[in-house]
Amino acid sequence: MDHRNERRFGVGAFGPSRLFASADPMPAIQKYLFRQLFGPTVAAAAALCGVTVLSASLRILNMVVSERQGALMFIRLVIYSIPNLFAFAAPISSLVATLFVLNKLHTEQEIVVCFASGMSRWQVTSPIMRVAAFFIIAMLAVNLWLAPLCNRAAQEEFYRARNDLAGTLVREGEFTDSAKGLTVYAQQVAAGGQLKNLFVYQPQTDGGSYTYDSRTGVITHRNGLPVLVMRDGSREAFSNNGALDYLKFDEYTLDLTPYTNTSDAIAYKPSDLYMHELFYPDPAVELKKSMKRKMLAEAHARLSSPLYVPAFTMFAILAVIGGAFSRMGYGRQIAFAVTAAICVRLAGALVQAACENAPWLNIVQYLIPLAPGWWAAHQLFRGPLVGAKPSRGGAAGPKAEVLKPLGARS
Repeated sequence: MDHRNERRFGVGAFGPSRLFASADPMPAIQKYLFRQLFGPTVAAAAALCGVTVLSASLRILNMVVSERQGALMFIRLVIYSIPNLFAFAAPISSLVATLFVLNKLHTEQEIVVCFASGMSRWQVTSPIMRVAAFFIIAMLAVNLWLAPLCNRAAQEEFYRARNDLAGTLVREGEFTDSAKGLTVYAQQVAAGGQLKNLFVYQPQTDGGSYTYDSRTGVITHRNGLPVLVMRDGSREAFSNNGALDYLKFDEYTLDLTPYTNTSDAIAYKPSDLYMHELFYPDPAVELKKSMKRKMLAEAHARLSSPLYVPAFTMFAILAVIGGAFSRMGYGRQIAFAVTAAICVRLAGALVQAACENAPWLNIVQYLIPLAPGWWAAHQLFRGPLVGAKPSRGGAAGPKAEVLKPLGARS
């Protein structure tokens, strides 16, 4: 046995018997494996989230620019998108990190040292499954609480942006028409939302119209109502007999309430709702059957998606530890594990979409990650049982059975 590995794992003079004699449920070797895997898994999740955030930020930036919003709104929307991206990246990061760390430990023969010290396959994989359990809990917290909370906050940001008069009613150097006929032009939009060289055309219900021009203006709120305050300008209008009505003012306040759309409420999507709202919709709100089926599919998808973490983790363990030791590497097994994970995840997405039309398929959302994960575990832990003490009848007792490590040398 390599003495460097002995010092690293804390075995050496103590021997395997002293190692597992401690009351600590997680011996030194398992703690070492846990530390080796936990950091890369978190780093892989952060890296994948960063890549997906960059992709999502382009769409968010386009919306922020089109609605004439500021950088703070862009930053808030990017932060609100992180929980959903983490839920997407966690299963993939567990697969990538487990493959990387196990392949590194196996090629450096550290896994062989674990088996040589008397550890079974389950004792070697136990720290890995502990990391998977941590990510399962994190995904459940995100899916059940944090993601809906951030999605709601993002929808409220979008709603405020759509109803922001300073952003939607005025565009620098352009004539902007509102849905109710108000036309606004500003030569320049300065810092603080100040409008310079302002022109406003306001139609009247009797067929007439008012025309305003002012040196400066600003859209603000007074008494809770949106108004356009114009300074150093004039108002022109023709009376019914054709006479010109001219008014010069130092400050004039134009009420913008008729030109705001305050009747629209925030429309939440199924991904914005909490679990109790998905399973038990508000009876006061009339929903179509198709929307109820979509909400039910979303709820089961949130509960079943954490199951991809242990399934993908078992794929990675089987690819590296599930065969004989090889100095040539495990490229083919790793490629098979990655391909299987991609196929399983795509199948899950397809089934979730199908559940919107066939609610009875929701049970399949759980079977898709569970069945391949169980198959990988069965392939990993199957095989002859050796090292067991014979019972009185000559057969090995079930409590004394020890699984032979697949990666250990005979």
